[in-house]
Amino acid sequence: MTVCIVGSKNPVKLNAARKALSLSLQLPALEAIGVNVPSGVPDQPMNTAQTRDGAVNRVKACLAEADERSIAQDWFIAIEGGVDMFDDGPATFAFVAIYHQGIWSVGRSANLPLPPSVFTALQAGEELGPLMDKLFNTDNIKQKGGAIGLLTNHLATRQSVYELAITLAMAKFNYPDLY
Repeated sequence: MTVCIVGSKNPVKLNAARKALSLSLQLPALEAIGVNVPSGVPDQPMNTAQTRDGAVNRVKACLAEADERSIAQDWFIAIEGGVDMFDDGPATFAFVAIYHQGIWSVGRSANLPLPPSVFTALQAGEELGPLMDKLFNTDNIKQKGGAIGLLTNHLATRQSVYELAITLAMAKFNYPDLY
């Protein structure tokens, strides 16, 4: 069975990796194993560079813990959510990093615009998930639909956005001779 090591035990990230990778590889079953590893960035990454670094660092930490068999056979995926200020205002997004048999692919999700008051609170040191829980009277939304689900009336969710980002990053593995 194909195994995917995910640099988090968050069920949203595990489910996104499992679903996107199994669809991309056209596999009937895929085992996704979550590993708590450090991102090497703040709990709430506040810019694009920190967010990208967090995803890549998580995969590198997974690789450092893996045995030779795992590195040769398994897929390694990490997802890091972050925020930044863009020309059109503050937004949240995620980076995905994928490693398999010596090949890296790093991709990014779409932006979700954030209310200015939310971004101000994040700049003051709050984390997006707990902040959204306070605003919407939810519990542990970051392991459910996320801010994305709340702000899109659940038309998109944290998992659906992560799945799409992973699917896009898989292009490099789908057509390696083009890359």
